[in-house]
Amino acid sequence: MKKLISATFAIVALLFLANCSTQSKIPDNIKRDWMLVEFQDFNRDLMVRNNAHLNLDIKDEAPGKFSANMGCNSMFGQATFKSNDMVQFSTIGSTMMYCDQNMDLEKAFIENLPKMTKFKVEGQYLSLSAPDGEQMKFVAADWD
Repeated sequence: MKKLISATFAIVALLFLANCSTQSKIPDNIKRDWMLVEFQDFNRDLMVRNNAHLNLDIKDEAPGKFSANMGCNSMFGQATFKSNDMVQFSTIGSTMMYCDQNMDLEKAFIENLPKMTKFKVEGQYLSLSAPDGEQMKFVAADWD
């Protein structure tokens, strides 16, 4: 009887562990500052002028922490990279300044970043996409 209980417990524990979603090591090609170049109907010149960027240069001492700026407020939050090119952005916060020219881009970015669930790196480009088809495209800031 004890063997049956032990075996059942072991099987349940293995099934539980197998179904846990584990965070994978963040790929090195993701750990950098990314400049936003395509997003909704926003003009690329506006994004470049505002230095709109997403910093995923995630440090070991603060795993998963990201920062961003669309030209006005500093944004920050948690990024969890998972297997199969999946990502989750959560706990997004920001400073609360008002900037007349930048609020539309900033508001759209804050609203849409948590919806992004997939990532893809192709050369110097990072694409984030949502299940509804929404996309954000970035180029590596250190790329010449």
